[in-house]
Amino acid sequence: MISIVVPTYREADNLALLTQAVDEALSGPGLDYELLFIDDDSRDGSEEICAELSARFPVRIVVRNGERGLATAVIHGISMAAGDIVVVMDADLSHPASAIPEMIGRLQSGESDFVLGSRYVEGGSIHDDWSAFRQLNSIIPSLMAKPLCPLEDPMSGFFAIRRTEMPPADQLSPVGYKIALEIFVKGRFSQPSEVPIHFSDRQHGESKLSLKEQLNFLRHLVRLYAYKLRLGRET
Repeated sequence: MISIVVPTYREADNLALLTQAVDEALSGPGLDYELLFIDDDSRDGSEEICAELSARFPVRIVVRNGERGLATAVIHGISMAAGDIVVVMDADLSHPASAIPEMIGRLQSGESDFVLGSRYVEGGSIHDDWSAFRQLNSIIPSLMAKPLCPLEDPMSGFFAIRRTEMPPADQLSPVGYKIALEIFVKGRFSQPSEVPIHFSDRQHGESKLSLKEQLNFLRHLVRLYAYKLRLGRET
């Protein structure tokens, strides 16, 4: 089984569209899957929408009442996943579900042990309307993280791994919204690869990227560099 883990907060308008896109991408190749929404107590009708969707699709929603944040939601979702392979993607429709079969295929073939949906490899692209400022706001964090991993788009947030290769939760110290980078840095992945994707703008709802989240990313980056430095000294 494939588990698709999607952290959500006030994404009610996107749930049905994302569910349909995932089903079209995975039912064609005949892949058995579950779509697991981890919701941070949105109270926007998400639970009711998922209840309706579950009558037609393998959808379930878990509502967290005491904790919030994309990174911790992803960790929580992976811990609850039933699948051998876990795919993490955003709820805002920016990540194309059509890329999932290729990502899964690379894991199943043994070609890769960490597969990332990437905007910045050959064949990847971003929305045409992105301003120069927004492009820089995407590229600069990726460059800052580049010494930590051999990936062109570590900020993508769209990735697939085998659940058994997830680093232990007690070794993770998530903050902010870039958990894929920490999972890669603290996991034992030796064969990463990137699948080109077109990164779309969200269709509904509001972006969760704020100044606070950007500052959290910097804190997270400092922690990961300290971890790598400490690991280097120990080895």
